[in-house]
Amino acid sequence: MDRKIFIEKLFARAAEEGMTQCQVSYSSGESFEVSVLKGEVLSYNVSDVANLSFRALVNGRMGSASTQALDDEAIEMLVASAKTNAELVDSDDEEFMYDGTGEYAKVENYVPAIDEVSAADKIAFAREMEEKTLARDSRMDQLEDCAIFSESSEYAIVNTLGLNVSCRSNMLAGYVAPVARDGEKVSSGMKMFVSADGTMDGSDEAIDEAVKEAVDYLYADSVPSGEYPAIFRYDAMRTLLSTFAGVFSADNAQKGLSRLNGREGDKIASECVTIVDDPHMALSASSVPFDGEGVPTRYKEIIKSGVLETLMHNLKTAHKQGVASTGNAAHGSAGGISFSNLYVAPGEKSFDDMVSEMGDGLVICSLQGAHAGADAISGDFSLSARGYRVENGRIADAVKQITVAGNFYEILSAITCVGSDLKFGLPGNSRVGSPSVMVKKISVAGK
Repeated sequence: MDRKIFIEKLFARAAEEGMTQCQVSYSSGESFEVSVLKGEVLSYNVSDVANLSFRALVNGRMGSASTQALDDEAIEMLVASAKTNAELVDSDDEEFMYDGTGEYAKVENYVPAIDEVSAADKIAFAREMEEKTLARDSRMDQLEDCAIFSESSEYAIVNTLGLNVSCRSNMLAGYVAPVARDGEKVSSGMKMFVSADGTMDGSDEAIDEAVKEAVDYLYADSVPSGEYPAIFRYDAMRTLLSTFAGVFSADNAQKGLSRLNGREGDKIASECVTIVDDPHMALSASSVPFDGEGVPTRYKEIIKSGVLETLMHNLKTAHKQGVASTGNAAHGSAGGISFSNLYVAPGEKSFDDMVSEMGDGLVICSLQGAHAGADAISGDFSLSARGYRVENGRIADAVKQITVAGNFYEILSAITCVGSDLKFGLPGNSRVGSPSVMVKKISVAGK
């Protein structure tokens, strides 16, 4: 059934059941990924999915249901399921739907040239990346992975209050994970690039960085346990921010799952720290003009010069606190809160200048084990890490087999300098970015 006709029939059927406020969220998308090994296609995945979610207010409580089919049977199922689910809700929190008023930003996150790149071209890109990576250094043994992937999606929200908004986005990216070998020593690296125009521009830099990382860690060693001045390189700081991003959710704060409840206006970080959620960033597949409730999104500084300016709100949490929604209702998750492009705002100093200024210490480049070694409520973490030793203001030997421990809130307050090298993450974490940051000290368990 045509989507527009389906929604009209769904709303009419819901009205017959006394559901006067109803909303539909519709998403559709295509994804592609190809991995190669020794010039041959190792895996090839193409998917084309669509999903429709239905929400309705029933006696002041929100019920929801979803379907992938658009037919008369699905209409009956959605209405009945939403009604049943609403009856099971045991919360007395007031629920809302948005009427579509306000200005919606124009978001530039769809590039027609990306959708025009053929599957054959993407396979050729992956083969070219593998060939270049293996040719960079004689110690390149093989690749754990070498892949090109793309996504193209559309998202729309329509409700009975007059809301009718839609957007589309696409992206093309790739990553390499080379394995270096020198005798019995084996090490690996990984870097990603994102194409802004459907070409391979940017892949050479990713290849160079991945190869250097793999080779450097062939000869890495641990360091003595102790406290060290440290630079969390953009990738390590990005991991910390991603791990603890939930502390900025008003829903978590109101439920006691964040230490930031009621802290707006307080200084919670160093003055050089500003953390931004920018849903209008150009050429980002995460950018959106509206949130999961249809509320217009906006650029916001969650922390500005060390001061907590706002938490991230949806309609429900904003009503509880007596403020306006920040446009952070999660897409595809009823009642959830999320962000679009969350990052530490860059400073002016280059990474090399920061290393020179530190003198002696450590550069932490990667952190592992956040799923088990971090407490999202307290902010405490103890994570495996690797990086580089810094001696007399210069990068020295690579470091591995260490564990760094600390507290996210204390790290924010201990930052003394923020670099200019803002970068966003790998697939699955591409909505979070950070430049490198310098901290006074970090506790390290080594040899």
